[in-house]
Amino acid sequence: RLPRNVAAIYLRPLRRTPTHGLPVCDLQLRSFSVRQLTLAADFAMRAAYYLHLPAKGPVPLPRITERWTVPRSNFVHKKSQENFERVTVRRLVQIQDGDGEVVKAWLGFLMKYCVSGVGMKANLWEYEGVGERKGVEEMVKEAEQGMEGRWNLFGR
Repeated sequence: RLPRNVAAIYLRPLRRTPTHGLPVCDLQLRSFSVRQLTLAADFAMRAAYYLHLPAKGPVPLPRITERWTVPRSNFVHKKSQENFERVTVRRLVQIQDGDGEVVKAWLGFLMKYCVSGVGMKANLWEYEGVGERKGVEEMVKEAEQGMEGRWNLFGR
């Protein structure tokens, strides 16, 4: 019989349940190889579980197919052409109800230790409370006061 931590490798990654369902991060993984992509998505899901981040996915996204035709030789032999095709496979992992600092640590961990040949693109969202707007207004006033002398010289 295998130990628990070894047996967990052969099972699907564990998941945490989100409390509110607010999306914090969308991570899109892209690769030309399906094997590397599934390995990277599995790695991202396991890392999210151990960092206590509720994650959904990996959701398969539509494939991107690029095709182009190139002549095999020049001038007279135009009729003999060669066709090429490149298919990009994508997966989406969404983090919900996570702390911004933990999500950034998760992304940094993935950037450092993820599978080679897999590209990543992340969209992050930050949410603020209602009472925090006062701080933003004060920052705008300070910036306007600092720029008053400079705006007088503008256009000269």
